[in-house]
Amino acid sequence: MAYSTDLIRNVAIAGHGGTGKTTLLEHILFQGGAISKPETIESGKTVSDYGEDEIARKISVRASLSHLTYKDAKLNFIDTPGSSDFVGEVVLAFRSCEAALLLVDGRTGVQIETIKLWRSLESRSKPRMVFVSRLDEERASFAKSLEDVKDKFKVAPVAITIPMGEGAGLKGVVDVLKGVAYPAPSSHEQKEAEAPVPADMAAALAEYRAKLYEAAAEGDDELMEKYLGSGELSPEETLKGLKEAFAAGRIVPAFAGAGLRNIGTAALVDFIATIGPSPASLAPEPATEAGASVEIRVDPAKPASALVFKTQIDQFSGRLSYVKVITGVLAPDLEIVNARDGRKEKLGKLYTLQGKKLEEVKEIPAGDIGIIAKSASLKTNDTISAAERPLAYHPLRLPTPVHMIAISAVNKKEEDKLNENLLKAAEEDLTFQVRFNAETKETVVSGMGELQINMVLDKIRNASKIAAETRVPRVAYRETITKKASAEYTHKKQTGGHGQYARVVFDVEPLERGSGYQFENKLFGQSVSKGFIPGIEKGIHQAMEAGIVAGYPVVDVKTAITDGKEHPVDSSEMAFKIASRGAFREATKNANPVLLEPVMNLRVFVEEKNLGDVMSDLSGRRGRISGQNPLGGGIVEIDAQVPQAELLRYAIDLKSMTSSTGSFEVEFDHYAPITGKIAEDVIKAAAAFRTQEEEEE
Repeated sequence: MAYSTDLIRNVAIAGHGGTGKTTLLEHILFQGGAISKPETIESGKTVSDYGEDEIARKISVRASLSHLTYKDAKLNFIDTPGSSDFVGEVVLAFRSCEAALLLVDGRTGVQIETIKLWRSLESRSKPRMVFVSRLDEERASFAKSLEDVKDKFKVAPVAITIPMGEGAGLKGVVDVLKGVAYPAPSSHEQKEAEAPVPADMAAALAEYRAKLYEAAAEGDDELMEKYLGSGELSPEETLKGLKEAFAAGRIVPAFAGAGLRNIGTAALVDFIATIGPSPASLAPEPATEAGASVEIRVDPAKPASALVFKTQIDQFSGRLSYVKVITGVLAPDLEIVNARDGRKEKLGKLYTLQGKKLEEVKEIPAGDIGIIAKSASLKTNDTISAAERPLAYHPLRLPTPVHMIAISAVNKKEEDKLNENLLKAAEEDLTFQVRFNAETKETVVSGMGELQINMVLDKIRNASKIAAETRVPRVAYRETITKKASAEYTHKKQTGGHGQYARVVFDVEPLERGSGYQFENKLFGQSVSKGFIPGIEKGIHQAMEAGIVAGYPVVDVKTAITDGKEHPVDSSEMAFKIASRGAFREATKNANPVLLEPVMNLRVFVEEKNLGDVMSDLSGRRGRISGQNPLGGGIVEIDAQVPQAELLRYAIDLKSMTSSTGSFEVEFDHYAPITGKIAEDVIKAAAAFRTQEEEEE
C-alpha cells in the first residue's frame, strides 16, 4: 500500500533505561493491529529487541524500526536504547523522525538520560511528547511526574490522557481530547476499548480539558481570541490548534499509562495519527548542492533523494541500508547517484521492517522510512539522489567516542580476521571506531562506554570464535627541547673500496608548542654539496621519530645546519643521513629534552549531588577545572583540562562515582611538559615496551 507524505508519522521512542520503551511499543503495535499478540521482554520475542545480545541482556542495544497503519496513516516507530553507551542509535532516530516520545517512569520522575535526550531534542527543535509509564506500580504518580517535567524543563506539559487511579488502583485512563475513557483490559493481551467517562472523573476531565483548550489556542491567534471570549473551542478547532502548536514545539503533550498492562496505548496511537506532525510540516533538511548550502523540504513532487541514516549487517538478510526519503519516491530499478563518490547504481528491491522481519514494498515515498537491501556500496551518512539533481545531506551529528581499549588476537594468525570483524561492527555503529596507532603499534577501539565495547567484542567472539585480549592503550607522548644547543657529528667508515664519510654541525632551538618542525640551511660556500641536503633532512626526521628521552617523536624543534664537510669519493646521501641523525641526537641531548603529554578538554555532566565527588576526583587526576555551568534539571556541566593518561578508564570510573548517571565528552587540546616521577614512570614503561617488542621479534 502506498502512503501519501501527509499521512506518514515518524516517531522516535526514547528515555532513560528501564522506563518501559520496548514494552510500550509492543503494546502500541498490538493495539494498532500490527501484531496479533504482545510479547514481554522476558519472553525474548518482542518485535524491537530481537538480537541475541538484546535477548540475553534484556536491554535494547540498537535502534529498531517497526510500523502500523491507523486511520489510513502509516506510523513508523524507532525504538531506541536507554543506555548512554548506545547514544548513536538515539541520534539516528532523532534525525530520521519528526517527533519523539520520551518515557518517564511514574515512580522516579525525570532521570538523567531523559534530561540529556531533552537537550538533544531541544537543539534539533524537534516536537516531543511525554508518556508517564509504570503508573500501576507502587509510589507512582502522574501529577508528580508532570510537575517534575515542568520543574526540570521549564515547560508545562499538556495532559492528553489522565489516569483513573494510580498504583494498584489504576483502572485505566481518560482521553481528555476525545472525552472518553479506556478502562484497563483484563489482560495485557486484550486491546483497550472506549467507554463512558466514570462520574468520579468528571471534575478532573473538566479541569484538564480547560488546560487543553488553552494549549490549543496557543497554536493560532484567531483561536486564542475565540478562547478568551468563550472559554472553549470546538473539537475541530481544538485539533487544529493542537496540531499547529505541537509541530511548532510550543506544547508538550503528556500521556498516562502502564505499558505492560496495555493501558494508555489507544489514545496515544490516535493522537499520533491525528495530530502528530507529518514529515512535510517541519523544518527543511540542510544539504549541499553544486557546492552551495541549500535547505530541502520534504516534497514528493521533486526528484528522488534520501539519506542513509543506519547500516545493519544481518547474517540472514545481508546488508540493510536504512533510508529516510526526503524528496520524490524511491522505486526498484530507479537509477540513483551516491554523493560520496559519484557512483551510479540501480536500486533493487525495497522493504520496510517490522523489527527483524523484512516486508517488501513497491516504493518508499517522500517522508517515509524504508530499507535498501544488499547494496554493497551504501554506507551510513550517504546521500542518494536522482541523477538529474545530485545533492548531499548533512551527516549525522554523532558524539565523539570517550572510552578506548587496545585489542589484539590471542592467536596472532587471527589478527586480520579480528580486524575485519571490528571494521564491520564500526560500519554498523559509527560511535564504535577502530584505528591502528602506528606510533604505539596497537589496534585501538573506541566507543561511548565499556558496555558498548564489551557487547561488540562478545558478539565477535560468539560468531567467529576469535579470542581477543584487551588492555589499556598506550598514550602517544611526545618529546621536545627547552633551550638552544649545538653539536657536531662525523660519520666515518672504511671497509675497503669506497668508504663512508660525512661531517655535520647543527644548532637546535625550541619552537612554540604546536609549531612542529623547521629546518634551515645556514651553510656558506661549498662545504657540503646541495645534493646531500635531502639526505641530511631525512636523517633529522628519522632521529625525531626515534626520540631521545623515551623513544617518542620529537616535536616543536628548529634545526639549522651551520657547517659540514664532505669527501670527494667517500661521501654519499646515506653517509650524511647517518651523520645528521647522530648530530641531531647529540644536540637535543644538550638542549634539556623533556616529555610532553596530551592534555584533553573534558566536559562532565553530573547531577548536583555528585558534583563535589567528581570535582575532587578530577583534581586527583591532575585536572584543571575551568568552570561549572548549571544546565537545569539538577544537571551541572564541569569544564576541565586533564592529561589523557588520567582518563583512560574514566568512562568506567565516572559511572562508578555517579551510579551510572554521569557522562562526559572529551577532545584533544594540546601537549604539555611533564617532569619528575611522572616522567620517570613514562620512561620506564617505554623501556619495558621496547624490551617486550625485541623479545617478541
